[in-house]
Amino acid sequence: MPKSLVIVESPTKARTISGFLGPDVAVESSMGHIRDLPRSAAEIPASARGKGWARLGVDVDNDFEPLYVIPKERKDRVKRLKELLAGVDQLYLATDEDREGESIAWHLTEALKPKVPVHRMVFHEITQHAIEDAFANPRDLDLRLVQAQEARRILDRLYGFEVSPVLWRKVQQGLSAGRVQSVAVRIVVERERERMRFTAASYWSLEGTFAPVDDLDRTFDATLLQIDESRVATGKEFDSTGKPKPGTLVLDQSGATALAEGLLDSTFEVQTVEEKPYRRSPYPPFRTSTLQQEAARKLRFSSSRTMSVAQRLYENGYITYMRTDSTSLAESAVASARSQIAKLYGGEYLSPKPRAYASKVKGAQEAHEAIRPAGDDHFQTPEQMASAVGPDEARLYELIWKRTLASQMTDAVGVSVSARLGAEVGDGRKAVFSTSGRTITFPGFMRVYVQGTDDPETDPEDKERALPPLAAGDRLAVQSLEPTGHETRPPARYTEASLVQRLEELGVGRPSTYASIMTTIQDRGYVWKKGSALVPTFVAFGVVGLLEKHFPQLVDYGFTASMEDDLDRIAAGQEESLPWLTHFYFGDDGLKHKVATRLDEIDPRAVGSIAIGIDESGNDVVARIGRYGPYVEIGEERASIPEDLPPDELTVEKAIDLVQHQNAGDKILGSDPETGLTVYGKTGRFGPYVQLGEVEEGSKEKPRRASLFRTMSLDELSLDTALSLLALPRTVGSDAEGVEIIALNGRYGPYIQRGSDRRSLESEDQLFTLTVEEALQLLAEPPRRRGQRAAAALKELGPDPVSGKSVTVRTGRYGPYVTDGEVNASLRQGDSPETITIERAAELLAARRERIGS
Repeated sequence: MPKSLVIVESPTKARTISGFLGPDVAVESSMGHIRDLPRSAAEIPASARGKGWARLGVDVDNDFEPLYVIPKERKDRVKRLKELLAGVDQLYLATDEDREGESIAWHLTEALKPKVPVHRMVFHEITQHAIEDAFANPRDLDLRLVQAQEARRILDRLYGFEVSPVLWRKVQQGLSAGRVQSVAVRIVVERERERMRFTAASYWSLEGTFAPVDDLDRTFDATLLQIDESRVATGKEFDSTGKPKPGTLVLDQSGATALAEGLLDSTFEVQTVEEKPYRRSPYPPFRTSTLQQEAARKLRFSSSRTMSVAQRLYENGYITYMRTDSTSLAESAVASARSQIAKLYGGEYLSPKPRAYASKVKGAQEAHEAIRPAGDDHFQTPEQMASAVGPDEARLYELIWKRTLASQMTDAVGVSVSARLGAEVGDGRKAVFSTSGRTITFPGFMRVYVQGTDDPETDPEDKERALPPLAAGDRLAVQSLEPTGHETRPPARYTEASLVQRLEELGVGRPSTYASIMTTIQDRGYVWKKGSALVPTFVAFGVVGLLEKHFPQLVDYGFTASMEDDLDRIAAGQEESLPWLTHFYFGDDGLKHKVATRLDEIDPRAVGSIAIGIDESGNDVVARIGRYGPYVEIGEERASIPEDLPPDELTVEKAIDLVQHQNAGDKILGSDPETGLTVYGKTGRFGPYVQLGEVEEGSKEKPRRASLFRTMSLDELSLDTALSLLALPRTVGSDAEGVEIIALNGRYGPYIQRGSDRRSLESEDQLFTLTVEEALQLLAEPPRRRGQRAAAALKELGPDPVSGKSVTVRTGRYGPYVTDGEVNASLRQGDSPETITIERAAELLAARRERIGS
């Protein structure tokens, strides 16, 4: 019989720890949070229903007392934990060592009400030594951390439950607001606005290939820098309106070509050579945000995928705790890293003395050590543990291992050289070309690790570009001069990696929450991915516009960052949560007052409108957010905006094209032989459809209509096909008892019906082709629950890195999805069944698993 009970959050963590503590200790999982604020009205206890504050789940009039409930799906787990607790002498709460973990531990004591001594067991890695030490040296619950976390939870609840209804009433039903979420969306929208305001400018450059006259095989490239005293314009010399800096020379094609021709026979000489020592120090070990950024750059992982993989590595004892703001390493970890460096690469790659890194993150908290391989006396190499984990875990572990070792290695050193070359153009003007090179004489930490970059056109740090020996006065031979045209580009959209970096720079949110924020803004329909770029939807524009105009403080970067600082002070015991929450909610400019006084000021049409421009007739071209999706309006004409059209691509010309294209859908297909009525092809807010006849003035009867199948288009639609659509539902025939079998196209797809008996069809085409015999055979099969019928695979992608099972793309009731046979994940906006990769599919499945397990 166990004498002690250890409670952790996850089954994996429980299995790993139970192997270290012996038979006298039972280790059980709480399966995450066991109590929370009510998620819906159904979870509100009867004693609280009808009270004004019940919808919030927080009694704002009684010191912000939260109303915690045990969700239905957690009640059996609580019962199981109570049963185990009844038979032991000691309770150890071994939840994660951050604020959220401290809060889970506190909720466990509140729900279980233990009558035995309670200990708080903390550790930053799951190894034999760490677990035994934590078990032998527990501490008390840190109620300051609990108070800070509860203040965050209450704050976020008040923010979401007060502001979200404003969005429902003024923008669109089903929207949500969040303290960090809304600021993250604003950042993405602001970048898209910059792109929409951006005006491209064209310019030309002149690229030359040269070589010393005494060594024609040693070629190098150089770019035209200036003509006489005028600097030749490059992309960075133009502002967002397309205007160059004063005094710069903008070359066009003819000018660049004339210069090339005028310089071909000129004599080039080296004017100046500047040589500088090059030195680059290693980066600190990973903390949460930098791990997410590098995994995105190097492995193409989303933030949620990175954290899901890191969680599995931690719980299985391969890395230290993955939610941390710290970049420091324990002395034993530094010793392990330095020992491994000397063994694998040689003593010359060791830094002269151990390197220490101080965290530069505002309000750094959470765990107290960087993310590194687990173990005090040695680290497993990637090769040693690769066979024990999945492909994703192996790749992420290798990244962490390399970054950890690199942090204790020597600097990379070398030589940087820059040179200017000069010649006289035929008309007497002087041309100056510039070139640079870099040679790394000792790679140091770059032998192991080179940081990635968000700009694909930026050279990696370890790229060398050697120049031949050059000295002032050296004559050069011209191998070629090539005029090249360019166009300035708008600022790049944020990726998950660069958005995480921006949030951290602003001090908005905390690194442990960034992965969930990246998932939330996509799941809520504010952002979609185009490749790796984050594209805001038109709904996001409406929401951000409303908040900026009517609740500017709530999306102000400085204000949001200051709230984080306040919450950190509460955690440190420098401020009390109750006065702070009171000021935030009830203050003169508090949240309750803002919502109550500004709601009637908000014009839904104004906040849901995005000005695009003016057409040639002087009509305003405006994008609007409608009940059924965004549309563009030009005068009296409207057209739906395709879901996959980024806002910066909706120009006046594109809007006119959309309107003309959709209005062109109102075409005459012919006449119905039976009625003589005209058959029209039209496009509406739900897509293309056919219509028999016209709406008669004064008549309430609507003309017969039918939607086109997914495989059809108005451009190729024939009259016969249109009449077949209008003839639906079709009577297929009758069974032996004379009961009719009808083929229909419903909300969830095509099906047949006999009385109250229904069966789904595999395709819409079967509505026209299905025979009585085929229908009877289908009806003879046992009825299946919705979704039980296995959808045919559209595409096989390969094995899932987590489950190892084959991943396929299928289509279902709610559209295309990917599945490994165990977990299904819907494709998101921007994903295509035809082009989705196994990497993207694995990312979607990982995010889905995380939501299922939370």
